[in-house]
Amino acid sequence: MSQPQTSTGGGTVADQPVLAIRDLRKVYNAGRPDEREAVADVSFEVNRGDFVCVVGPSGAGKTTLLRCLSGLLPATTGEVLFEGTPLRRVPDRLSVVFQDYSRSLFPWLTVPGNVAVPLKVAGYDRQRRRQRVDEVLHAVGLGDVGRRYPWQLSGGMQQRVAIARALVQQPDLILMDEPFASVDAQTRFDLEDLILRVRSEYNVTVVLVTHDIDEAVYLADRVVVLSSPPSVVKEIVDIPLDRPRNQLTTRSSEVFGRLRRHLLELVTG
Repeated sequence: MSQPQTSTGGGTVADQPVLAIRDLRKVYNAGRPDEREAVADVSFEVNRGDFVCVVGPSGAGKTTLLRCLSGLLPATTGEVLFEGTPLRRVPDRLSVVFQDYSRSLFPWLTVPGNVAVPLKVAGYDRQRRRQRVDEVLHAVGLGDVGRRYPWQLSGGMQQRVAIARALVQQPDLILMDEPFASVDAQTRFDLEDLILRVRSEYNVTVVLVTHDIDEAVYLADRVVVLSSPPSVVKEIVDIPLDRPRNQLTTRSSEVFGRLRRHLLELVTG
């Protein structure tokens, strides 16, 4: 019988928050004349199965924070724990989806080839790669994409490819940096519903940075509101909206409107 996976923080991984951010501070060009403090003091936790959105005014350091949470950028002080272990690099069980899908996908690889990249790096054999790629492409509505290349697809379809690639290794956590900002409104609604569906199907935890208050309320269980730079956490707002959510009924509810107003006051105040 296999033993529960443990972490350096004690207890099983299942007992730990997926992500714990403690007194995180990020300074660019420290000690130089052009030193700039982007993040002053940020602390919060993300539990297994959470959908957490991060919002704040323009320039609040949202993307900087996300890069620190992913292991792509080291914090100046403070720490980030992933499943109880200090984050030093991007871990295998964490995926990142960026806003600019046109730059994150490899134009010389087919859609299945792009999605399979993490599996090749991890050493999956060809049959297992094909099975996993087919599964996630069907999950994101691209089961009939065939051997097309990303540049032959619409923007919304390209972002679906990026989401499929993030899912292919069955991560415990997906970090998303304004992933729907570059598509039209209807495609944005479709992609919002897609990420809610695959999040439920794959039981994955999500942290999503967005500048869109309505999107944050529609998607999240909790919203972390950052201040103007250098950023601190102004408030963490619970979103008590029923699931599954619906673009029409959820957004037209009184609770949605009240939460939207409160978040707008926090961000613009």
